[in-house]
Amino acid sequence: MSSNEAVPGFVVGVGASAGGLEAIEAFFSRMPARSDLGFVVVQHLSPDYKSLMVEILSKRTPMPVHRAEEGMSVQPGSIYLIPPRTNLTIFHGKLLLHEQEPNRTINLPIDIFLNSLAEDQGERAIAVILSGSGSDGMRGVRAVKQSGGMIMVQDPEGAKFDGMPRAALSTGLADFVLPADELAEQLVAFTRHPHLAADARADRLHVDEDGMTRIFAMLRERCKVDFTHYKPSTVTRRVDRRMTINGIETTAEYANHLQRNPAEITTLFRELLIGVTSFFRDTQVFDDVRARIIPALVDAADGREMRLWVAGCSTGEEAYTLAMLIRDDLDTRGIALDVKIFATDIDRDALQFAAAGSYPESVAADIPAHFLSRYFFKKEGHFQVSRSIREMVVFAQHNLVKDPPFTAVDMISCRNLLIYLQPVLQTKVFEYFLFSLRPDGVLMLGTSETVGDAAQGFDTIDPRLKLFRSKGRLRLPAGAPDFAASGLHAGDTRYREIHRQAGALRASLQGSSERALERFIEAVSPRFVPVGVIVNEALEIIHVVGDSHPFMRFPPGRPTVELDRVVSKELAIPFVTGLQKVFRERKPLEFHGIKVRDGQGHRIVDLTMLPLEDRRGQGPLAAGLIREHATDTSAEPPASVSYDLSAVSQQRITDLEQELQFSRENLQATIEELETANEELQATNEELLASNEELQSTNEELQSTNEELFTVNTEYNAKIIELSELTGDVENLLASSAIGLLLLDENFAVRRFSPAMTRLLSLDEADVGRSIERVPTLLREFDLRDAYKRATSNRCEWEVQSVTGDWFLIRAVPYAVSPGESSGVVISAVEITDRKAMETEIRTRHRHVEEEAERYRMLVENAHAVSWEFSIRDDRWTYVSPQVTAILGYAPDEWTDYRYWVDRIHPDDRDWAGDYCSECTARGEPHVFEYRFRAKDDSYRWIRDVVTVEVSDGKPVRLRGFMIDITDRKRAEEHPTLTGTAPTMKSESEAPRVD
Repeated sequence: MSSNEAVPGFVVGVGASAGGLEAIEAFFSRMPARSDLGFVVVQHLSPDYKSLMVEILSKRTPMPVHRAEEGMSVQPGSIYLIPPRTNLTIFHGKLLLHEQEPNRTINLPIDIFLNSLAEDQGERAIAVILSGSGSDGMRGVRAVKQSGGMIMVQDPEGAKFDGMPRAALSTGLADFVLPADELAEQLVAFTRHPHLAADARADRLHVDEDGMTRIFAMLRERCKVDFTHYKPSTVTRRVDRRMTINGIETTAEYANHLQRNPAEITTLFRELLIGVTSFFRDTQVFDDVRARIIPALVDAADGREMRLWVAGCSTGEEAYTLAMLIRDDLDTRGIALDVKIFATDIDRDALQFAAAGSYPESVAADIPAHFLSRYFFKKEGHFQVSRSIREMVVFAQHNLVKDPPFTAVDMISCRNLLIYLQPVLQTKVFEYFLFSLRPDGVLMLGTSETVGDAAQGFDTIDPRLKLFRSKGRLRLPAGAPDFAASGLHAGDTRYREIHRQAGALRASLQGSSERALERFIEAVSPRFVPVGVIVNEALEIIHVVGDSHPFMRFPPGRPTVELDRVVSKELAIPFVTGLQKVFRERKPLEFHGIKVRDGQGHRIVDLTMLPLEDRRGQGPLAAGLIREHATDTSAEPPASVSYDLSAVSQQRITDLEQELQFSRENLQATIEELETANEELQATNEELLASNEELQSTNEELQSTNEELFTVNTEYNAKIIELSELTGDVENLLASSAIGLLLLDENFAVRRFSPAMTRLLSLDEADVGRSIERVPTLLREFDLRDAYKRATSNRCEWEVQSVTGDWFLIRAVPYAVSPGESSGVVISAVEITDRKAMETEIRTRHRHVEEEAERYRMLVENAHAVSWEFSIRDDRWTYVSPQVTAILGYAPDEWTDYRYWVDRIHPDDRDWAGDYCSECTARGEPHVFEYRFRAKDDSYRWIRDVVTVEVSDGKPVRLRGFMIDITDRKRAEEHPTLTGTAPTMKSESEAPRVD
């Protein structure tokens, strides 16, 4: 930008979509003509229609309106409109145009411009979101707020389409929410606030440290967060922005305002915690994580639970991004692995939004199509994260510098959070990270961050992408908070996870004592403990005590832990049915006298089954004991049952087993058929999903097209209203005008005519569209066809008389449709009867004047006099008649200025003649006087001067007169004897004068 170009104080990005024309007109109609603001209006425009916004908006605002062009500089007090089929960005105050990608499923021009505006203008960026459908502008609002800019949103209640305003409001970042016509006044008031000057802001905030301390104290008390050690520049800048918005001058006043308005504390808290995140933010970073980091972490997990921690997750996009990358890698490689991603943030509202997993349509611009179709589904105008991805992520409120860290973490992502912390807090955070990470665990930071003084604990994987590997887990740093004092409660997801970690730790500590107990049981069981088995509710064997032979046999093939397949056939039924009853009733049960075959004959055994005590975190368990039949039965408990298998019972059991086997085979066949049907249904479902995706894509395209057509339709409606008004104006003008007008098209047919034209042509409304040749004319000797032909290329005029004797001036000009092109002729008729009569009278008078002038000329030429004209303004003689040569001997061109005449007057007459002439001239009076004038031959001749004065605006400007030679008369008066008359001498005072 050249040095002589004006730079706007703020650049305002105005985003609007469907229904936005009315809002834009209302907004700019209230903006003053001169301001320090440059406006860039971005709309959703149809690529197939020429936008009329420049013409429409130019009539609503005195500011100049331009259609944006490549490299055009944004000037203050000007409006720039996005052209169709383009995306608009700004760089160093200049507008850049980019063609829209034709294959892109969704285009978000408002987000694209606002993102570039935030990056280019920083604190001088202002975003205004007006009526529109969809969620375009939502991401741009976050970017503008992150850069320190200001956000204004039209009140959704007054918006024709409230999709975009509500999406912008859902971010919680709007500074002003007002009707469109009130936004302009608020914008002007904001930009004119005297405290927006950077120097004044810095001085004010640094001086009043007591006010800032009070603000920090109120934030800590209400929001449980201490911002004392956050970067001062960030905190003071955002505090100052809230002060400007509230119209407050000092931090002390703002602290009082916070005390009186607790809601403002929450607003300031959110302002300080602005989290800018998106899916796959910094694409190159996530490409590298997908290619190198995640496969290595999956391999290192080797079947155990894989744990990740996303610190400062904000609204959860980055946590879900990592979940999708991991799930895609696991599915591609066919690996089953338990993955847990802990996503933490200090902002509870942001966590609630993230846990819902519902994002606006605009996120489709950030997510690759493969991930969008696989891990999202469309729901009520939003994209919902699939359940499989959401189950991988645990969201929890967590203060990174106050609450205890997670343990045994494979990867930590903490991007663009540390830049807001002072070094003392950064050091503390890195100590927590080193404690949390497993050896060779990965730390991912933002592109503007570094490990700093904690570099000795990390190896660098990629310095450009900010990927680091932990050298080894450190002990928890001194002074770190313990779990009990961390303020966690049992209902918190993070509390349950940490409690589970503590349980695992306790289990590992108890491992040695449990192994000792197991060794003791193995030693004494052959002599003192009967054969026993511990099973769960699924009757799966958990543990076997003693020598189970010959009561249990493990079949060949794949190992199994199912009790009914391991225990001998005689014990299978009583064992299974008894244990099921024990699990159901939670009471002990015994069976006696069961015959069990072995290689040497029969054994009589007793079965004892009893429930085991429940343990927290474990499922119900039961134990079954097998004891050979004792001779003494007196101690048999009352609840015991004698179980003797007779031959009939044995046969019945055999029949039941065969029936069961048959049922199993039928069940297996049914299962196979169901699996086949399920596969077919899955194939059908995949086809339906593909069709649904195509329909969703088509629906999005139709919605976008509908939005563009609505914008076009709105512009056309405005143009139709304007044309209707113009048509009414033209009709009223034609009706009220005395000028006859006739518009003929290229086919010599009547297009339109005025009522006055009926005096020349017999026209009525039925003649519109008919050839003019069919219309009778009332003009004498005038050929309309010839006039039409001559006027198609040149302008022509005729004076024509009608049959009534009236005269008309007929003028014919081409009907211009564009520069250099015409289509038809416009014929106008103006009555000039009075003018013709006046011209006749003027010609008659002119003839008389010419005759009088000729007589006057002859009189002057034959008279012994000189006619003259003198310009007082120019002080020169503008005319002297040729008679001056015959009378005085001078040539006419010898007469120059006033002194030329005065110097040639006789010395005795010079003073009084000059004074007399000057006095009369000043009064504008004509005058006559006589004096002696020196001729060319130095003789003096008597002159009678008759003078008239021309006056303009009350001042004399020109003199005209006749110089008559009266020398002979004067001599006769002096010598009467020569003429026979008495002398008549006149004094100077008696010189004739005309008053």
